[in-house]
Amino acid sequence: MGDTEVLVVGAGPVGLTAAVELHRRGVDCRIVDRLREPQPYARAVGVQPRTLEVWDAMGLVRDALDAAVPLYGRLTFVNGRPGPRVDLKLPSDVPYGFAALPQYATEQLLTARLEAYGGRVERGTELLDVEQDAGTAGSVRAGLGTADGTETVRARYVVGCDGAHSRTRQVLGPAFEGDAFPEEYLLGDVAVDWDLPHGYAVRSVHQDAAGATGDLLVCVPLPGPGRYRMSMPVPPDLSAAQGQGDEAAHGPESGRAPELRHIQAVLDRLSPRPTTARALRWSSVVRIGHRLVDRYAAGRVFLAGDAAHIHPPTGAQGMNTGVQDAYNLAWKLALATQGVAADGLLDSYHAERHPVGADAVWRTGRHAAEGTEAEVLREAQLLVGYRDSPLVDADPGCPEPLPGDRAPDCRGLTGDIAAYPVRLFDLLRSPHHTLLLYADAGAAAEELRACATAARTAAHGRLNVFAVLAPDAPGDGLGVPRVHDRDNGFRHRYAARSPEAVVIRPDGHVSARLHPPAPEALARHLSRTFS
Repeated sequence: MGDTEVLVVGAGPVGLTAAVELHRRGVDCRIVDRLREPQPYARAVGVQPRTLEVWDAMGLVRDALDAAVPLYGRLTFVNGRPGPRVDLKLPSDVPYGFAALPQYATEQLLTARLEAYGGRVERGTELLDVEQDAGTAGSVRAGLGTADGTETVRARYVVGCDGAHSRTRQVLGPAFEGDAFPEEYLLGDVAVDWDLPHGYAVRSVHQDAAGATGDLLVCVPLPGPGRYRMSMPVPPDLSAAQGQGDEAAHGPESGRAPELRHIQAVLDRLSPRPTTARALRWSSVVRIGHRLVDRYAAGRVFLAGDAAHIHPPTGAQGMNTGVQDAYNLAWKLALATQGVAADGLLDSYHAERHPVGADAVWRTGRHAAEGTEAEVLREAQLLVGYRDSPLVDADPGCPEPLPGDRAPDCRGLTGDIAAYPVRLFDLLRSPHHTLLLYADAGAAAEELRACATAARTAAHGRLNVFAVLAPDAPGDGLGVPRVHDRDNGFRHRYAARSPEAVVIRPDGHVSARLHPPAPEALARHLSRTFS
């Protein structure tokens, strides 16, 4: 019997994110996957700006940017004629744009990060069963099957990131409400020689006189000359409408590998330019479901990613939503395993992420059925927030960003020694909470220093404190690292009021804004998270 703090089941992007974040926080963690080798498939390819922000905090965004290609927008064609062009433009304070990166490359980046922390994926290892202890000891016994037999692992927590066909979910037994779309799709990773603009996805459709879509081609650019991940309806000779209504009817199916000729036939009908497909790297027939579990956790077992929610790939929401499930959960599990979590902290995972999953299932299903486009900021996942979370302190008079909102970046912060400005995100690149104390010349240094001391104590030292000083603020006597808001970028972006305390969680969401701050109020707020 092998013991561990957390057992992560599934080594796709979601499970790897959970394992990396747990290892980053010093949590003993095992991650297993039933596959003996990683899959070399370009399944999930869209990377949202919010996920790049997450990767920035995790320390792997530089490698991701080097490996990815930009995604500037979408070109549309209807019956061979150019339709509306969609440009994915974001506000200037958003640090990253949209990108495309094959799923196998994402997994390679995350695996390298995991190994840098001393972790590894245990491949060829399948979850068989899970049993939670009823006693006060608090643990989970998981049966694992390997090529050498079976093993029982005792863990404090289990995180099921094992996809649409999740064994963890089957054992846990939550309701998985929804259905499967009747259509089947062909996916192919190919290269073409057309002269369409670099960095744009392509959506080409044939519509009848009533405007109904009868044929469809969607192409997402991938790294490499002329390379795209293409999707299209399955031709009759490959169709086998199987599994309709079954919760497992989601994702690639085995036994029906489309050939280059199948893709070429659709290109001959719908390509906006005459072109020849070549260099087929991977193809599959896929079914698409739309389902959501009724609970993301039961006791000490949690679900994340496709194990909890499946939906159409419209807007590349699936993998990105799953990565942020894991990112939300990991820091909470770390505090729980370290014995400093408040009662109910882990309950906030379902409270915060289940509404996000429900929105993704509903929204992507509607867009897929109607062929409509999502709002750019929402598609970028920059509007995901937790204003109703039990962990945040609402303030009716607070300006945006409100507690629960994503903490936006800002530029132009300067230190006392370094000659170059830094971003706010540079201060947040930490596994801990961050307290920002905004002050102008009229702020009382003694009171702010007391706030910093109280907050550090309430967070058991797992909190970084920075003073953000207005141009006229001396900042002497605060006793904490300081940056100068010399261009008033922080004041404008946060509508900051002096003196003010802004608490930002490890996952980059504001949890409280206190104006004026007081040590007792800060400690009371942090007691929602820390014991």
